[in-house]
Order: sequence, then structure tokens, then C-alpha cells
Amino acid sequence: MAHLQAVRSTLQPQHNSYTQLTTYFDPHSKIAWGYMHAEPRPCFTPTLLRELLAWGQGLVATIDEAGPQEVKYFVVASKIADTFSLGGDLSLFMQYIMARDRDALYRYAISCVDCSYAVHSHLDRPNLTSIALVQGQALGGGFESALAANVLVAERGAKMGLPEILFNLFPGMGAMTFLGRRVGHHTAERIIRSGKLYLAEELYEMGVVDVLAEPGEGESAVSDYVRREEKSRNGILALRAAREVSQPAPYEELVRITEIWVDAALRLDSKDLRMMERLVSRQTAKAETPPASNTFSA
Repeated sequence: MAHLQAVRSTLQPQHNSYTQLTTYFDPHSKIAWGYMHAEPRPCFTPTLLRELLAWGQGLVATIDEAGPQEVKYFVVASKIADTFSLGGDLSLFMQYIMARDRDALYRYAISCVDCSYAVHSHLDRPNLTSIALVQGQALGGGFESALAANVLVAERGAKMGLPEILFNLFPGMGAMTFLGRRVGHHTAERIIRSGKLYLAEELYEMGVVDVLAEPGEGESAVSDYVRREEKSRNGILALRAAREVSQPAPYEELVRITEIWVDAALRLDSKDLRMMERLVSRQTAKAETPPASNTFSA
């Protein structure tokens, strides 16, 4: 815990107009931290998606103005206790599906893809590394967004999964692309078809999670990872660039899969929507959970 306190002492709160995202900057390690706290549910609301993209644009502007050494890492994490993200806004999904509003559903889905692709492509800045820190549950689109990061750090006991098959759908905003590139597409499809939750420990053994942290020590594990990477940063970034050539994840691929997802979502029947409604109730219940005590405070 002493190390975590040292990490906190170096952080600078970033004053901005975000309402569902709190950001910090560590000038010593050059790490930008973004903590999600969506309302009314801990999922990817349209507001949170806009703020995540705006944060990314701000980091790009800083890098382009001050140089690539100004910001070297950015971390996506959560300020909600025991929850990284419960994924897509299922209440909004239901609203669009029942209204048969394909355009609205497609626009929302693309905004999710835009966020995930920005994380995966490290904001199109070769010297920047994206990190996802999962503390608690990461479900559906929450798991997809964590998979998009260059480095996935998770605390022991965290649970991640893709439950979409339970309401007769599939995860359409990056799971096949990002999970397939981590463990192979056959294994990725098996995970998707199962609909089950996996512990971080299991996913670490499978090669999905890159760094396994002790409970409550996620931030320290991120800082430790950064210190290790700094020792071989040139080689690690070059290796990543080579992997992106040999295993590309083009934006067009994500968009095409999302189009398949949108059409499949519009084919859901009343039984499927009832199952989705039960999951919305669980998302709402999570919204009543107080903020986590192990996150940074302003």
C-alpha cells in the first residue's frame, strides 16, 4: 500500500467538463489515467463514449504539440466499485430495437467501435501505449473494450465474459477481432458461445490477460508494468508494430462485424428482449453501488 500512496502523490487531477469520466496525469511516469463512472448505469452511455473520445483527442493534441515523450501511456479504468464496465447500454438497445430504429442502433454501435479502435490503435501515435485496468466485472462491451487495449491488467478475482449469447446475440463491437488475435479465433468463438464468466486468473493462463495483479493493487501493477517496459521500450514498441503488420485489426473489419450485429439485434424476438430486460435490471442495481475506495480521489 505504501507504493500505491506514492503513485497517488504524483498525480495531477485534470480539470475538464467531463461528467462521467475523471482523468489524472502522472508527470513522472507520463501516464494519463481515465476513470469511468457512467450514469445511470455503469455501462457505455452515449455521454461516456463522447467523453472517452474527447479525452483521447486531448491526449493526441498534447502529444502533437509537446512531443511524444509528454504522454507515453494512457489507462482506462473504473471508479465504480467492483465493476470495470457492464458493456453496452442495454436499455438503449431495447429502445432502438423495439422502435425498429436501425440508424440509431447503428450510430451507437459505431461510437463503441470508434472508442475501442482508438484504444487498440493507441490513438494512432506509435510511441503511445494503451492499458486497460480491470477491477471487478467486465461484461460484454466492457470486456471488449478491455481486450482492445495494448496491455490488459486485471486483479485476481475480477470476472470477465461475453454474455450476449444468453439473449440470442453475439458481441459485435470487437470481441472476435481483439480476442481472436490474443488466443486464436477458434478459442475466441468457444468463449463467445459459452456465455460464461471467466476469472482473471483463468484468462491469464489462457493468454488473454497480460498482467495479473493482487486485489486492490491494480494501479501499482500498472506502474510496475510501465517501469519494466521502460527498460526495453524501443524493442517492445517495435515488436508491437511488427505484430500490427502481421495481425492487423483494420477499422473496416470492426465496422463490418458491427453491421452484422445490428442486423442480428433487429431480429431478436420478445423472449430475447425479456432476457435483455433482466440484464438491464442488473445494470441498474450496479448503479446503486458506492464508488470504489481503491481508486484515486480528486
